[in-house]
Amino acid sequence: MADPAGQAGPRLAERTTLRLGGHARRWVRAETEQDLVAAVADADAAGEPVLLLGGGSNLVVADEGFAGTVVEVATRGVAPDVEAGGEEAACGGVLVEVAAGEDWDALVATAVERGWVGIEALSGIPGSVGATPVQNVGAYGQEVSQTIASVRTYDRRDRQVRTLANADCDFSYRHSRFKAEPGRHVVLSVTFQLATGTLGAPVRYGELSRVLGVEPGARAPLAAVREAVLGLRAGKGMVLDADDHDTWSAGSFFTNPVVDAALLPEGAPAWEQPDGRVKTSAAWLIEHAGFARGYGADVGTGRARLSSKHTLALTNRGAASTDDLLLLARHVRDGVHQRFGIRLVNEPVLLGCDLDGA
Repeated sequence: MADPAGQAGPRLAERTTLRLGGHARRWVRAETEQDLVAAVADADAAGEPVLLLGGGSNLVVADEGFAGTVVEVATRGVAPDVEAGGEEAACGGVLVEVAAGEDWDALVATAVERGWVGIEALSGIPGSVGATPVQNVGAYGQEVSQTIASVRTYDRRDRQVRTLANADCDFSYRHSRFKAEPGRHVVLSVTFQLATGTLGAPVRYGELSRVLGVEPGARAPLAAVREAVLGLRAGKGMVLDADDHDTWSAGSFFTNPVVDAALLPEGAPAWEQPDGRVKTSAAWLIEHAGFARGYGADVGTGRARLSSKHTLALTNRGAASTDDLLLLARHVRDGVHQRFGIRLVNEPVLLGCDLDGA
């Protein structure tokens, strides 16, 4: 376990995709699963707040920083289960256990290269593997819950390592058991059950099917799906680029709301849900409430603005503070509520700051 003396470490702005946030009181880098469990257990025993930091892509940190211990999850390992069939499985599937600290997009690239099917439409999403089950990360018609077999965790309440099957993770849209019980579960590794082949999973997302030139529900080569998704995400400023301030964001800042059909504004996109409600587009609501791409020049300092490529991303234009970003987020959220009666919910985790603050 690196940094056992508990140094302050870098500013969190240096480790988050928004490039916002002050110092932590203490910083520990955990490169093994044993170090990760020990670092969290030691902090818990000392009554010290803990921030588990992976890729820093879904995190908004207060300008004052974090008055606790940052545990940087730096574990590595991608292990196909050959004994369970592995890449040679007769059933055409593979079980792959992946350490929490592995880079997510690197895993997707590996899957496409090796012919592992089911996560190719999740290309270009920043962050670590361990963060994906917490948010039930999804994009372009795929969610990680569709391919997760199990999640291995350290339960901080019961102080034991346990493995949770998919059915025990309570996955739903951008939600999970881990999100419902914040801070309790430290994800150690994720095991994926992936099909094998040269074609990706059936394409369920209209925009993606149009780019690929296939009918919805049809399949396309794995590499073509990845290339198409990366192109779509880049066009929306959703692929990290240090020279492009449109990518200085936490990705989609608001989740797509699920509402009663009677509340759906006329003309808004609608996707029926199993409970009879409908999911609609947060981006559509933002745009039709009067907030265009690039909006924010007249809000506060103007240093935080909506992306010039996609209204769902709130961006740091290079000199913003967390307070600047939250002011813009409140302004947009409250404007949508005033216009449509629908209250948007933030997707990133807010650490030491409050979207409902003054």
